[in-house]
Amino acid sequence: MPTRFQCIGIIAKSGDPGIAGTLNQLYQYLLERGYRVVIDEASAGLIHAHSVLALPIGSVSQHADLIIAVGGDGTFLTAARAAANDEIPILGVNLGRLGFLVDISPKHLQDRLEPILAGHYKTERRHLLRATIIREQAIIHQQTAINEVVVHRWVTPSMIEIITHIDGTYLNTQRSDGLIVATPTGSTAYSLSAGGPILHPALNALVLVPLNPHTLSNRPIVINDDSEIEISFNNAKQFNAQVTCDHLDIPDVRSSDTIRIQKAERPITILHPEDHDFFNILRSKLNWSGGYPGN
Repeated sequence: MPTRFQCIGIIAKSGDPGIAGTLNQLYQYLLERGYRVVIDEASAGLIHAHSVLALPIGSVSQHADLIIAVGGDGTFLTAARAAANDEIPILGVNLGRLGFLVDISPKHLQDRLEPILAGHYKTERRHLLRATIIREQAIIHQQTAINEVVVHRWVTPSMIEIITHIDGTYLNTQRSDGLIVATPTGSTAYSLSAGGPILHPALNALVLVPLNPHTLSNRPIVINDDSEIEISFNNAKQFNAQVTCDHLDIPDVRSSDTIRIQKAERPITILHPEDHDFFNILRSKLNWSGGYPGN
Protein backbone atom coordinates (compact mmCIF):
# COMPACT_ATOMS: atom_id res chain seq x y z
CA MET A 1 0.00 0.00 0.00
CA PRO A 2 1.50 3.40 -0.93
CA THR A 3 2.54 5.78 1.82
CA ARG A 4 1.71 8.69 -0.43
CA PHE A 5 -1.71 8.69 -2.10
CA GLN A 6 -2.16 10.26 -5.53
CA CYS A 7 -5.92 10.51 -6.03
CA ILE A 8 -8.41 10.66 -3.16
CA GLY A 9 -12.11 9.97 -3.51
CA ILE A 10 -14.74 11.51 -1.26
CA ILE A 11 -18.09 9.85 -0.59
CA ALA A 12 -20.33 11.93 1.65
CA LYS A 13 -23.67 11.62 3.37
CA SER A 14 -26.10 12.11 0.52
CA GLY A 15 -28.65 14.93 0.64
CA ASP A 16 -27.42 16.52 3.88
CA PRO A 17 -26.51 20.22 3.46
CA GLY A 18 -25.32 20.21 7.09
CA ILE A 19 -22.09 18.53 6.00
CA ALA A 20 -21.19 21.27 3.51
CA GLY A 21 -18.76 23.04 5.87
CA THR A 22 -16.72 19.94 6.66
CA LEU A 23 -16.90 18.73 3.06
CA ASN A 24 -15.52 22.00 1.68
CA GLN A 25 -12.83 22.13 4.36
CA LEU A 26 -11.68 18.63 3.42
CA TYR A 27 -11.87 19.32 -0.32
CA GLN A 28 -9.77 22.51 -0.13
CA TYR A 29 -7.29 20.90 2.25
CA LEU A 30 -6.62 18.07 -0.21
CA LEU A 31 -6.36 20.34 -3.25
CA GLU A 32 -3.93 22.67 -1.49
CA ARG A 33 -1.63 19.72 -0.82
CA GLY A 34 -1.56 18.67 -4.45
CA TYR A 35 -3.94 15.71 -4.38
CA ARG A 36 -6.28 14.93 -7.24
CA VAL A 37 -9.78 14.69 -5.78
CA VAL A 38 -12.91 12.95 -7.09
CA ILE A 39 -16.25 13.16 -5.31
CA ASP A 40 -19.52 11.29 -5.63
CA GLU A 41 -21.90 13.21 -7.84
CA ALA A 42 -24.69 13.31 -5.23
CA SER A 43 -22.45 15.43 -2.97
CA ALA A 44 -20.59 17.46 -5.60
CA GLY A 45 -23.22 20.22 -5.53
CA LEU A 46 -22.19 21.06 -1.95
CA ILE A 47 -18.64 21.93 -3.04
CA HIS A 48 -18.00 25.66 -3.48
CA ALA A 49 -15.67 25.43 -6.45
CA HIS A 50 -15.91 26.13 -10.18
CA SER A 51 -14.55 22.80 -11.35
CA VAL A 52 -15.28 19.59 -9.43
CA LEU A 53 -14.55 16.10 -10.73
CA ALA A 54 -17.79 14.28 -9.90
CA LEU A 55 -18.51 10.62 -10.62
CA PRO A 56 -21.28 8.11 -9.85
CA ILE A 57 -20.65 6.62 -6.44
CA GLY A 58 -19.85 3.21 -7.90
CA SER A 59 -17.08 4.71 -10.06
CA VAL A 60 -15.24 6.77 -7.44
CA SER A 61 -13.07 3.86 -6.27
CA GLN A 62 -12.02 3.08 -9.84
CA HIS A 63 -10.20 6.42 -10.03
CA ALA A 64 -8.93 6.82 -6.44
CA ASP A 65 -6.40 5.01 -4.27
CA LEU A 66 -8.04 6.15 -1.01
CA ILE A 67 -11.69 6.78 -0.16
CA ILE A 68 -12.66 9.22 2.59
CA ALA A 69 -16.22 8.72 3.85
CA VAL A 70 -17.76 11.86 5.34
CA GLY A 71 -20.81 11.18 7.50
CA GLY A 72 -21.75 8.48 9.98
CA ASP A 73 -21.42 4.72 10.00
CA GLY A 74 -24.18 4.47 7.38
CA THR A 75 -22.18 6.61 4.97
CA PHE A 76 -19.10 4.51 5.70
CA LEU A 77 -21.01 1.31 4.86
CA THR A 78 -22.15 2.83 1.57
CA ALA A 79 -18.57 3.83 0.71
CA ALA A 80 -17.21 0.43 1.74
CA ARG A 81 -19.68 -1.41 -0.44
CA ALA A 82 -18.83 0.85 -3.39
CA ALA A 83 -15.09 0.31 -2.89
CA ALA A 84 -15.08 -3.39 -2.02
CA ASN A 85 -14.53 -4.76 -5.52
CA ASP A 86 -11.60 -2.42 -6.16
CA GLU A 87 -9.98 -3.15 -2.77
CA ILE A 88 -9.43 0.55 -2.05
CA PRO A 89 -8.72 1.53 1.59
CA ILE A 90 -11.32 3.65 3.37
CA LEU A 91 -11.01 6.33 6.03
CA GLY A 92 -13.95 7.77 7.98
CA VAL A 93 -14.74 11.33 9.11
CA ASN A 94 -17.48 11.23 11.74
CA LEU A 95 -20.46 13.55 11.33
CA GLY A 96 -22.92 11.04 12.77
CA ARG A 97 -23.94 10.24 16.33
CA LEU A 98 -22.24 7.01 17.41
CA GLY A 99 -19.59 6.22 14.83
CA PHE A 100 -17.78 2.94 15.51
CA LEU A 101 -16.24 2.99 12.01
CA VAL A 102 -15.63 6.70 11.42
CA ASP A 103 -13.10 7.85 13.98
CA ILE A 104 -11.84 11.26 12.82
CA SER A 105 -13.66 14.27 14.24
CA PRO A 106 -14.18 17.32 11.98
CA LYS A 107 -12.68 19.46 14.78
CA HIS A 108 -9.36 17.63 14.39
CA LEU A 109 -9.62 16.92 10.68
CA GLN A 110 -6.34 18.41 9.49
CA ASP A 111 -4.26 17.31 12.48
CA ARG A 112 -5.47 13.70 12.18
CA LEU A 113 -5.40 13.54 8.39
CA GLU A 114 -1.87 14.86 7.87
CA PRO A 115 0.03 11.85 9.30
CA ILE A 116 -2.33 9.36 7.65
CA LEU A 117 -1.74 10.87 4.21
CA ALA A 118 1.98 10.73 4.94
CA GLY A 119 1.73 6.99 5.53
CA HIS A 120 1.46 6.86 9.32
CA TYR A 121 -1.66 4.81 10.04
CA LYS A 122 -3.01 1.50 11.26
CA THR A 123 -4.48 -0.88 8.70
CA GLU A 124 -7.43 -3.10 9.52
CA ARG A 125 -9.03 -5.67 7.22
CA ARG A 126 -12.65 -6.57 7.80
CA HIS A 127 -14.59 -9.29 6.05
CA LEU A 128 -17.97 -8.89 4.41
CA LEU A 129 -20.90 -11.27 4.05
CA ARG A 130 -22.59 -12.34 0.85
CA ALA A 131 -26.25 -13.28 0.96
CA THR A 132 -27.65 -15.39 -1.88
CA ILE A 133 -31.37 -15.97 -2.41
CA ILE A 134 -32.09 -19.31 -4.09
CA ARG A 135 -35.49 -20.11 -5.61
CA GLU A 136 -36.20 -23.40 -7.36
CA GLN A 137 -32.46 -24.13 -7.49
CA ALA A 138 -31.71 -20.82 -9.25
CA ILE A 139 -29.96 -17.77 -7.79
CA ILE A 140 -32.38 -14.85 -7.98
CA HIS A 141 -30.50 -12.26 -5.94
CA GLN A 142 -27.11 -11.60 -4.32
CA GLN A 143 -26.04 -8.78 -2.03
CA THR A 144 -23.09 -8.00 0.22
CA ALA A 145 -23.14 -6.70 3.79
CA ILE A 146 -20.47 -5.23 6.03
CA ASN A 147 -22.49 -5.32 9.25
CA GLU A 148 -25.14 -7.98 9.05
CA VAL A 149 -27.63 -10.00 7.06
CA VAL A 150 -31.07 -10.07 8.69
CA VAL A 151 -33.92 -12.43 7.86
CA HIS A 152 -37.19 -11.24 9.39
CA ARG A 153 -40.94 -11.46 9.04
CA TRP A 154 -42.56 -9.03 6.63
CA VAL A 155 -46.19 -7.88 6.32
CA THR A 156 -47.34 -10.59 8.69
CA PRO A 157 -48.28 -10.37 12.40
CA SER A 158 -47.10 -13.94 13.05
CA MET A 159 -43.67 -15.24 13.88
CA ILE A 160 -41.79 -17.13 11.19
CA GLU A 161 -40.26 -20.56 11.63
CA ILE A 162 -36.61 -20.52 10.60
CA ILE A 163 -34.54 -23.65 9.96
CA THR A 164 -30.78 -23.12 10.17
CA HIS A 165 -27.97 -25.35 8.89
CA ILE A 166 -24.25 -24.66 9.42
CA ASP A 167 -21.96 -26.25 6.82
CA GLY A 168 -24.73 -28.67 5.94
CA THR A 169 -25.34 -29.71 9.56
CA TYR A 170 -28.71 -28.98 11.14
CA LEU A 171 -28.44 -26.40 13.96
CA ASN A 172 -32.00 -25.63 15.04
CA THR A 173 -35.53 -24.63 14.17
CA GLN A 174 -36.78 -21.48 15.82
CA ARG A 175 -40.01 -19.52 15.88
CA SER A 176 -39.11 -15.85 16.11
CA ASP A 177 -39.36 -12.46 14.42
CA GLY A 178 -36.18 -13.24 12.54
CA LEU A 179 -32.46 -13.96 12.70
CA ILE A 180 -29.40 -11.69 12.52
CA VAL A 181 -26.13 -12.98 11.08
CA ALA A 182 -23.49 -10.39 12.01
CA THR A 183 -19.79 -9.90 11.38
CA PRO A 184 -17.51 -8.56 14.14
CA THR A 185 -18.03 -5.15 12.53
CA GLY A 186 -21.80 -5.56 12.83
CA SER A 187 -21.64 -6.89 16.37
CA THR A 188 -21.82 -3.30 17.66
CA ALA A 189 -24.83 -2.48 15.45
CA TYR A 190 -28.26 -4.19 15.22
CA SER A 191 -26.89 -7.38 16.75
CA LEU A 192 -25.90 -5.51 19.93
CA SER A 193 -29.38 -3.99 20.21
CA ALA A 194 -30.86 -7.48 19.96
CA GLY A 195 -28.74 -8.82 22.82
CA GLY A 196 -25.79 -10.23 20.87
CA PRO A 197 -22.19 -10.17 22.11
CA ILE A 198 -19.55 -7.68 21.00
CA LEU A 199 -16.90 -9.39 18.86
CA HIS A 200 -13.41 -7.97 18.58
CA PRO A 201 -12.80 -6.98 14.92
CA ALA A 202 -9.73 -9.25 14.69
CA LEU A 203 -11.82 -12.39 15.32
CA ASN A 204 -12.58 -14.71 12.41
CA ALA A 205 -16.12 -15.20 13.64
CA LEU A 206 -19.80 -14.58 12.99
CA VAL A 207 -22.63 -14.31 15.49
CA LEU A 208 -26.18 -15.57 14.95
CA VAL A 209 -28.72 -13.65 17.04
CA PRO A 210 -32.43 -14.57 17.14
CA LEU A 211 -34.96 -11.72 17.11
CA ASN A 212 -37.58 -12.10 19.85
CA PRO A 213 -37.52 -15.92 19.88
CA HIS A 214 -40.61 -17.72 21.14
CA THR A 215 -38.41 -20.08 23.19
CA LEU A 216 -36.03 -18.36 25.59
CA SER A 217 -33.47 -21.15 25.20
CA ASN A 218 -32.73 -19.81 21.71
CA ARG A 219 -29.60 -17.78 22.38
CA PRO A 220 -26.91 -16.09 20.24
CA ILE A 221 -24.20 -18.42 18.97
CA VAL A 222 -20.73 -17.55 17.67
CA ILE A 223 -19.33 -19.60 14.78
CA ASN A 224 -16.27 -19.57 12.51
CA ASP A 225 -16.57 -17.05 9.68
CA ASP A 226 -15.59 -19.68 7.10
CA SER A 227 -18.91 -21.41 7.80
CA GLU A 228 -21.69 -21.53 5.25
CA ILE A 229 -25.06 -20.69 6.79
CA GLU A 230 -28.21 -21.91 5.11
CA ILE A 231 -31.59 -20.61 6.19
CA SER A 232 -34.89 -22.06 5.07
CA PHE A 233 -38.46 -21.90 6.35
CA ASN A 234 -41.13 -24.26 7.58
CA ASN A 235 -43.54 -24.39 4.64
CA ALA A 236 -46.56 -25.32 6.74
CA LYS A 237 -47.75 -21.74 6.46
CA GLN A 238 -47.38 -19.43 3.48
CA PHE A 239 -45.85 -16.03 4.21
CA ASN A 240 -43.36 -13.52 2.89
CA ALA A 241 -40.12 -12.64 4.62
CA GLN A 242 -37.58 -9.92 4.04
CA VAL A 243 -33.79 -10.07 3.89
CA THR A 244 -31.82 -6.96 4.79
CA CYS A 245 -28.12 -6.51 4.02
CA ASP A 246 -27.07 -3.60 6.19
CA HIS A 247 -29.70 -1.01 5.19
CA LEU A 248 -30.54 -2.54 1.79
CA ASP A 249 -33.82 -4.48 1.63
CA ILE A 250 -34.53 -7.58 -0.43
CA PRO A 251 -38.32 -7.93 -0.10
CA ASP A 252 -40.67 -10.69 -1.18
CA VAL A 253 -38.62 -13.66 -0.04
CA ARG A 254 -40.93 -16.67 -0.29
CA SER A 255 -41.35 -19.48 2.21
CA SER A 256 -39.93 -21.91 -0.36
CA ASP A 257 -36.72 -19.88 -0.82
CA THR A 258 -33.34 -20.68 0.69
CA ILE A 259 -30.96 -17.98 1.96
CA ARG A 260 -27.28 -18.86 1.84
CA ILE A 261 -24.90 -16.63 3.80
CA GLN A 262 -21.12 -16.89 3.64
CA LYS A 263 -18.00 -14.75 3.82
CA ALA A 264 -17.40 -12.65 0.72
CA GLU A 265 -14.19 -13.25 -1.20
CA ARG A 266 -12.71 -9.77 -0.72
CA PRO A 267 -12.40 -7.93 2.59
CA ILE A 268 -12.40 -4.17 2.98
CA THR A 269 -9.40 -2.25 4.32
CA ILE A 270 -9.95 0.49 6.90
CA LEU A 271 -7.31 3.07 7.80
CA HIS A 272 -7.11 4.44 11.34
CA PRO A 273 -4.87 6.95 13.10
CA GLU A 274 -1.85 5.27 14.70
CA ASP A 275 -3.29 5.71 18.20
CA HIS A 276 -6.58 3.99 17.31
CA ASP A 277 -7.72 1.64 20.09
CA PHE A 278 -10.84 -0.53 19.75
CA PHE A 279 -11.38 -0.73 23.51
CA ASN A 280 -11.09 3.03 23.83
CA ILE A 281 -13.77 3.35 21.14
CA LEU A 282 -16.04 1.02 23.12
CA ARG A 283 -15.51 2.96 26.34
CA SER A 284 -16.23 6.23 24.61
CA LYS A 285 -19.23 5.18 22.53
CA LEU A 286 -20.90 2.98 25.16
CA ASN A 287 -20.03 5.18 28.14
CA TRP A 288 -18.22 2.41 30.00
CA SER A 289 -15.57 4.54 31.72
CA GLY A 290 -17.66 6.54 34.18
CA GLY A 291 -16.53 4.60 37.27
CA TYR A 292 -12.86 4.15 36.38
CA PRO A 293 -10.58 6.01 38.84
CA GLY A 294 -8.35 7.25 36.03
CA ASN A 295 -11.21 9.13 34.33
